[in-house]
Amino acid sequence: MTQQPNAPSDTAPYGRPGPGDTSTAAATEWWRDAVIYQIYPRSFADGNGDGMGDLPGIRGRLAHLRDLGVDAVWLSPFYASPQADAGYDVADYRATDPLFGTLADAEAVLREAHDQGLRIIIDIVPNHCSDQHAWFRRAVAEGPGSVLRERFHFRKGRGDNGELPPNDWESVFGGPAWTRLPDGEWYLHLFAPEQPDFNWDHPAVQDEFRSILRFWLDLGVDGFRVDVAHGMVKAPGLPDIGHGEQARLIGSQILPFFDQDGVHAVYRSWRTILDEYPGERIGVAEAWAPTLERLARYVRPDELHQGFNFHYLSTDWDADALRAAVDASLSALGAVGAPATWVLSNHDVVRHRTRLGGGLDRARAATLLMLALPGSAYLYQGEELGLPEVTELPDEVRQDPSFFRDSGQDGLRDGCRVPLPWSGTEPPYGFGAGDTWLPQPDDWATLTVQAQTGDPHSTLELYRSALAVRRAHPGLGAGDAVEWLPAPEGVLAFRRPGGLICTVNTTAEAVHLPLPPVRQLLSSRAPFAGPTPTGPSAAPVREIPADTTIWWAE
Repeated sequence: MTQQPNAPSDTAPYGRPGPGDTSTAAATEWWRDAVIYQIYPRSFADGNGDGMGDLPGIRGRLAHLRDLGVDAVWLSPFYASPQADAGYDVADYRATDPLFGTLADAEAVLREAHDQGLRIIIDIVPNHCSDQHAWFRRAVAEGPGSVLRERFHFRKGRGDNGELPPNDWESVFGGPAWTRLPDGEWYLHLFAPEQPDFNWDHPAVQDEFRSILRFWLDLGVDGFRVDVAHGMVKAPGLPDIGHGEQARLIGSQILPFFDQDGVHAVYRSWRTILDEYPGERIGVAEAWAPTLERLARYVRPDELHQGFNFHYLSTDWDADALRAAVDASLSALGAVGAPATWVLSNHDVVRHRTRLGGGLDRARAATLLMLALPGSAYLYQGEELGLPEVTELPDEVRQDPSFFRDSGQDGLRDGCRVPLPWSGTEPPYGFGAGDTWLPQPDDWATLTVQAQTGDPHSTLELYRSALAVRRAHPGLGAGDAVEWLPAPEGVLAFRRPGGLICTVNTTAEAVHLPLPPVRQLLSSRAPFAGPTPTGPSAAPVREIPADTTIWWAE
């Protein structure tokens, strides 16, 4: 095994903190250029051999993330839950689901991560809970007129006998957003019927979530990723939408249950709590808004610190479109003093190796482009291994709830959630001791961490090298602008501070690009020949292969 190029050290070049340095002196606005790695707990590592990832498994693999060179880890939900939607249906926000371990296991992960120099961000799910949450169970049991029903959205139905839903809202997972109880009343769920929406106009709901934040902050978490951060508040009166278009979690629709102005008072309240704790605890919005300008409202100075850039994630592999997305993002977020965030994959979308349509070469190029942009970057587990989307899962093994409801999302989110391959030549590839909760492909032996470690051409070593260079070079990381350079059609070229130039060829053919005198820092492809001068006074002309990103130092 070779020494990793970005192994943690006590000091780092250019005076920047080393990987995951959580000391007070190094913590100043750490989140502005942090690289944050998403763990989907059930698919990361299995510590007890039951085929399901868990907290002990995560703890045992934190060294992989330390050596990768990330700054923080975001954990998807591990709360007590019936698992109707992979833990996003929370029954108890202060307890760990036995599927993943105990609260003591969660505390052990926090301690170990901090010892390894990694911060931990956890999901919080405020738009809805589980139908097994104590509040909802009691509200149902007490019947119409119960004061606990005011903490949710219970309504009488329309029609002669209340047989029709209270309005025309549809669930993001497909079908009506309302379910009728035997007592005749309907309750709202923008997702699965097992996920009733909270009524955020009720003071008890607001108080409860402030208490939940404090519970986890007291245990030492470094921040929260807010699930469906653009939800929660609904338009007064719950008005009809007036059309039958399927509601989407990510889209440009203007809807009476998403991106309502009232949600910002909630985040101002939360920010005061985050600011009370040392170490710069942060809030991250999983928010979608019709425009980048409205998205920027979530990350104003007195609200959350970051918001996911889904506009960038949904951009095609096209130079003009990518440049427009970068410019628009930096402009909108710069106007409120917030850092841009960049992301290519997560647990809800097709992995970018598959989604961008160009295979591994294009995925690697897209990664180096993302990591060269100013701001913070999010990685999704397995992308550092170059994992593709698993598209051949049999219907009988699928667990995505939207798969079982007509028109819900795409119903195929299981393909990006297949457990990671760590070692060995056949399933379960070191993930655990037995069959995994979703089956792994038989051809992943060359994609394991073990197989890729030490191979200079592997995707894993590319990520390790890229994160080491990103940390060491003053032109990468924080900032709010890029200087675009002349480039032919289909090519992006820009300069960052400190003399770093990034060139991106999004076309299917190699291109030749004149650049000032530079040396190559890192290429998304294997190293290739150096400059080809065209004359004594001419700038060197560099060849940029198809679907390739290269970092250069002037």
